[in-house]
Amino acid sequence: MSGNTSNSCIEALEPSNRFLVSAVVYGLVLAVGLPLNTVSLWILLRSHGLRSSCAVLMVNLAASDMLLALSLPLRVYFYATLQWPFGVGTCTAAIMLFRINIRTSCIFITLISVDRLVALVFPLRSRSLRTTACACKCCAVVWVLIILLCIPEIIRLHNSLRECTYNTPCFEFQVLPKSSPISAFAVGQAIFLLILLVVNIVSTVVVIVALRKRPSTGAAKVNNKMNVILIFAVNMLVFMIFFLPFTLQLLKTQDKEGTFLRAFICLASVNCCLDPLIYYFSLDSFWQDKGKRQTDKGTYSLSRTTERFQVAGNS
Repeated sequence: MSGNTSNSCIEALEPSNRFLVSAVVYGLVLAVGLPLNTVSLWILLRSHGLRSSCAVLMVNLAASDMLLALSLPLRVYFYATLQWPFGVGTCTAAIMLFRINIRTSCIFITLISVDRLVALVFPLRSRSLRTTACACKCCAVVWVLIILLCIPEIIRLHNSLRECTYNTPCFEFQVLPKSSPISAFAVGQAIFLLILLVVNIVSTVVVIVALRKRPSTGAAKVNNKMNVILIFAVNMLVFMIFFLPFTLQLLKTQDKEGTFLRAFICLASVNCCLDPLIYYFSLDSFWQDKGKRQTDKGTYSLSRTTERFQVAGNS
């Protein structure tokens, strides 16, 4: 272990209301988020597949949320019992699954906003860019980069946890820097999340301005402006409520015991329960079966053809 850091290894955790609240919150997120994201992922793959850039991004966001949900039972057990009998490796994996979800969710939500923005503002020029292949490559790059960047963190966390010989504090564990009040990694992560927040804010403003300039009738009509606005509203809500407090807390030095940071991490986990709203407002007829959508389109086309014949006969 480097001499520049000290570990928060403790012999025993005393029961407190904070641990009880954490267990309840993580339990509720698990009970709501796991089935919601499981159903959402099933619907995305079954009804929409990977036939559009937006669908590809949402499948990856749902998969990221599934990783978070799968790590929550261990958090619920730890905060309910204040014991960790599963070993250092399992603890490291559970912590990193959570951190990977926070990072990938921020990126995928931002990519969804950018994709919707480009589709609205540059519908023709963006066709060659907004392809399934391009979206798959972007998602693959995101996963590979995030995992590669997490490898040093995984090694450092695993080695530090191994020094806690008596009791593994797991989710209450933290590495405290001695030399500097804020680690360079925490600053870099906070700056990155703030940049993503700025991108979402700019995208939201540009979309609102573009929708106001669009005529309400004619070929350029936006069929469902409310759904478009709600996509960006949900994205902004996720960032402002769940990610921004966590990001700002990374830049503070007063919280030496990490109490507020752990509370904001608990709050950030709730984001996986809101992500299905993004799928609902982003994809037309999200909860409708593909065959039903094709039948509706066929019926609509037939009715339009009949109307044309009737108009031609009357004239």
